[in-house]
Amino acid sequence: MAKAVQPARASRTSRKAAEAPTGEAALLALAQNRIAIETVTPEIDGGRFAVKRLEGEPLVVEADVFSDGHDKIAAAVIYGPADAEEWDETPLIFVENDRWSAEIVFEKPGPYRFSVIAWRDLHATWRDEAKKKRDAGKLTDLELTEGRELVRAARESGRGTRAQQDGISRLHEKLEALQAKGDADGQYHLLQDPETIALLAVAGQRTNLSRYPGNVPVWVDRTAAGFSAWYELFPRSQSGDVDRHGTFDNVIDRLPDIQDMGFDVLYFPPIHPIGTANRKGRNNTLTPSPTDPGSPYAIGSPEGGHDAIHPELGNFEDFARLVSRARDHGLEVAIDFAIQCSPDHPWIREHPEWFDWRPDGTIKYAENPPKKYEDIVNVHFYRGALPSIWYALRDIVLFWLDKGVRIFRVDNPHTKPFPFWEWMIAEVRKVDPGAIFLAEAFTRPKVMKRLAKVGYNQSYSYFTWRNTKAELVEYLTELTQEECAEYMRPNFFVNTPDINPVYLQVSGRPGFQTRLALAASLGGNYGVYSGFELCEFLPVPGKEEYLNSEKYEIRAFDWKAEGNIREDIAFFNRIRRDEPALQDFRSLAFYNFWNDQILYYGKRTQDRSSFLLFLVNLDPHSAQGGHFEVPMWELGLPDDGTVRVTDMFDGREFAWHGKIQHWWLNPQERPYAVFKISR
Repeated sequence: MAKAVQPARASRTSRKAAEAPTGEAALLALAQNRIAIETVTPEIDGGRFAVKRLEGEPLVVEADVFSDGHDKIAAAVIYGPADAEEWDETPLIFVENDRWSAEIVFEKPGPYRFSVIAWRDLHATWRDEAKKKRDAGKLTDLELTEGRELVRAARESGRGTRAQQDGISRLHEKLEALQAKGDADGQYHLLQDPETIALLAVAGQRTNLSRYPGNVPVWVDRTAAGFSAWYELFPRSQSGDVDRHGTFDNVIDRLPDIQDMGFDVLYFPPIHPIGTANRKGRNNTLTPSPTDPGSPYAIGSPEGGHDAIHPELGNFEDFARLVSRARDHGLEVAIDFAIQCSPDHPWIREHPEWFDWRPDGTIKYAENPPKKYEDIVNVHFYRGALPSIWYALRDIVLFWLDKGVRIFRVDNPHTKPFPFWEWMIAEVRKVDPGAIFLAEAFTRPKVMKRLAKVGYNQSYSYFTWRNTKAELVEYLTELTQEECAEYMRPNFFVNTPDINPVYLQVSGRPGFQTRLALAASLGGNYGVYSGFELCEFLPVPGKEEYLNSEKYEIRAFDWKAEGNIREDIAFFNRIRRDEPALQDFRSLAFYNFWNDQILYYGKRTQDRSSFLLFLVNLDPHSAQGGHFEVPMWELGLPDDGTVRVTDMFDGREFAWHGKIQHWWLNPQERPYAVFKISR
């Protein structure tokens, strides 16, 4: 007969730590928080991770706040920098059913905290009861004495500024003088005066002051973390000649062109020396020619590793000039942080303990079955590599931060430990709270969300594979309305060097316009990989990969070739910049269009001064149309009201009379329409 397994006993230390106060100490501790404060939102995993906001972006804090009995209560949200000793305070306003709400704003990037406090508001209770008794003709001197006592207690509370305390003292003196005169009405009106109410709110006694037990962390980012338009290019393909390796100076020559399209982030795949061991040839073959440049993701050669520049691109002076000139053109440079090494990387010789070795003494190259990456090997993060590899990788990011790079797209972060990212990103933020990390993690939803929780400012998403109306509505509703909206900011890349979506392979130019319209207007952040503006689509047969991929060869393009969609890109980037409605990802709302091939949605500011409607034809081959609802209710108008409409593409102005309207979209002309509406 199997012997029963006894539960392990807690250690003496853990038992002691778990002990709660007993006796009178427990009684007093329990009695301290008389006001119930529950269901504080937003709060991520009980405060384990930070809520995210942008500088100047409102944060709405809500909580259930209630107490026993019928006394009036008051509540406030307290907040401030994480290391501040004194926090600001904003009153919570009663909404309904014991739910309270307040809006707070943080003005610059960095770590913050907030919590909720509540108390019995005895002066509000007195005012309510005194009014009832006076209206009934039953107000007595005893009630007035109670009112004066509240002012006296406020004078002794020590709350408020010196000027506010002086005001309380003068108020008390006035009440005493009115009492001496026997002026009951004067006392009553003075105690009910709005100035008295305001003074007691900031300097009065707070009875049974209670506090939510947690300090909810908030991380505040600079605007570019939540609102940006990315343009990705391979610097080596910017010379205009497939037989000549591009340089940073060639990229500088392209800056006006990229600025004209309206982008604000210029992103490069790895710019480091490329290894020769197991180098890949064109289209990922294992038999390169002597002139094949290799994949820039095979990082490291005798010329250096992650803290070096591929010699054919230029040197650090050239890179500094590029960063500066890009800034002059309204562009911020982002680079790839890819934690992998060519077999030629100096780290393999200097730190063999950072890598995995097979029993026969060979190094293990990277795999993502069925894909194999014979030209790269991965580091590991534990065993003999902990903590030295952690410090080395952090220092690589700090190195490039010192070179003027503040935005990092991270390759495959989901294959590295969550604790590493949480630590590393926090370390970088100590140096620059404005550093931005984009997680390239097309992986399981909870893994993507965990990366956002541990610190990533932006995240790749499933947008690339959401094509139907139902898919888009469901996914965008999740991203904008569910809890992940408080900490995860997607970046809607329409394509990448690794992903040539099937939709773009079969849809022609209208499909590129459609995916652009969706990405640029649905997302706060979006990006395109160069060639998208030329409607490049030629795939490896049967795969979501580009034939003749730039990852393995130098390409040359006519950036203004016939059939391009540069005008569409410039249009969307212009209205993104000009219309505040497009700068708030969570302002998205879907409306009724009675055709499943038309996605219809709107974005608007709270005051409706910027209110845009988008109609996008998801069918790249056929014209589609139908009836749709104009959201009159959003403007406070009846169903038969009238709105002024501006076609944002061509500037035409007209009116819609009544809630039901009709529109038609021919993808061969333009598969989208954008309207600005107002009363």
